[in-house]
Amino acid sequence: MSKIGLFVGSQTGKTEAAAEEIQTELGGDDVVTIHKIEDAENSDFEKYDNIIIGCPTWDIGELQADWDGYFEELDSIDFSGKKVAYFGTGDQQGYPDNFMDAIGIIEAKISELGGTTVGQWPKTEEYEFNESKALKNGKFIGLALDDDNQSELTEQRIKTWVAQIKPEFGV
Repeated sequence: MSKIGLFVGSQTGKTEAAAEEIQTELGGDDVVTIHKIEDAENSDFEKYDNIIIGCPTWDIGELQADWDGYFEELDSIDFSGKKVAYFGTGDQQGYPDNFMDAIGIIEAKISELGGTTVGQWPKTEEYEFNESKALKNGKFIGLALDDDNQSELTEQRIKTWVAQIKPEFGV
């Protein structure tokens, strides 16, 4: 079994494409198993001590539809002892008042349920936004990707973030 479970929801395919790049950078499907949240069950989360959550911010600071439908199910999962990293996609120029809110919403719930957040992204100066629920102590709680405005930075951001989370996950 792989060491990391990556749970992703994707409306337009950008977040799913990022999930696949992250999986490749971490060593492929021997290391990371991707689960589409629309097909996931609570028992899927229980298989892993290392979890990655991928969710785009949709509409005005909302969860992507599949994550929105699964969100209450998270209450039934014990995240104690689990390390959880987050990444999201969003549009900092179109939605500067809620950039990356979705991963902030999910991270707050999983932290309440005992999950330990890893993979904070400190490079907030690379973005132009006003507010974000994903911002804590001057850092994003996870990797922030903006393929609408900064697609040329996505590949390197993923490589940098994966290099950061590898030791946090013991990979």
